[in-house]
Amino acid sequence: MTERAGTASAFAGFPEQALEFYDGLQADNTKAYWTDHRAIYEQAVKAPLEALLAALESEFGHAKLFRPYRDVRFSKDKTPYKTAAAAAAGDDGPGVLYLQLSADGLLLAGGAYSLATDQARRLRAAIADDRTGRALLRVLAPVRAAGFEIDGERLKRLPKEFEPDAPRADLLTLKTLVAVQHHEPAPWLHGSQALDRIGAAWRALGPLNAWLASHVGPPRVVRQPGR
Repeated sequence: MTERAGTASAFAGFPEQALEFYDGLQADNTKAYWTDHRAIYEQAVKAPLEALLAALESEFGHAKLFRPYRDVRFSKDKTPYKTAAAAAAGDDGPGVLYLQLSADGLLLAGGAYSLATDQARRLRAAIADDRTGRALLRVLAPVRAAGFEIDGERLKRLPKEFEPDAPRADLLTLKTLVAVQHHEPAPWLHGSQALDRIGAAWRALGPLNAWLASHVGPPRVVRQPGR
């Protein structure tokens, strides 16, 4: 996480100014807008996010607040600033906890949003295996019931080692596995109850991330000769 200059006060929700800031940034993504509104970002976006992450840390561990600046070196889109604030916890394994605040509201997510090739193969093997695949379905049921959509990056077609009618075939094209929940702007977002809602959502994702840790695990780095 970034330095916590803004965590002296308890988290009390995101001010409406936070969403208004990003609404304006979407319309005018320039250094001039950022400079003129930098104080609003610091007070209405960064400080509440740091207070939120500090309040969640005892249960969910260390979280990282991402920088607001875009890396435009290899992008055709040269707009300099991200139009959402984001943070993630648990990035030392295949399963993470994620949140994103923008003019569109709040996005909460978890799971494996980026997997190496060997991890993706283990993901599909675990889905195909009856024991671990059925366990995943049992994990996903309450996650869906909590309002999350299950998706991920997919292969264009089912891998040839799997039959078209294989159990859980709808999951066997996955290269990543994520659960996403989106909340449009609402009064609760601006109050302290946002802490309870975010905590409950991240808590619901715990079994999914535990399944990923057990059956996918970290990438296996192949050492090159002479290194």
